[in-house]
Amino acid sequence: MHSIEDFCCQNSSCSDYGIRGKGNLSFRGCGGKDKQIRMIYCRTCTAHFSERKGTVLEQARLPAKKVVSVMKHIQEGCGTRSTSRLVGVSKNTVTRYAQLSGSHAKKMHDELVAFSPSD
Repeated sequence: MHSIEDFCCQNSSCSDYGIRGKGNLSFRGCGGKDKQIRMIYCRTCTAHFSERKGTVLEQARLPAKKVVSVMKHIQEGCGTRSTSRLVGVSKNTVTRYAQLSGSHAKKMHDELVAFSPSD
């Protein structure tokens, strides 16, 4: 489990949007099928959102462990059909998570490159 300092406000109209460790966030309850997904509250803009907001797991219907397993198989170079067979999900599910993870990785890359120190 991540600490609250690892998160940032996901409300794009908030003055603290995208700033980690600002002290404006707190955990407020749990959501999801088994009440295992923590909900986050921003004191600056009073927005509530899931700890999964802005991640590949945001609208995931699969258990997190199964999604991570799909991602690990893709990372290791397994094809769609073999990943589907090994993890026990449909080919379309594997394709969907591969696309989601690709766009998420691009956003993360752009964020990290934007804040890289210049040489």
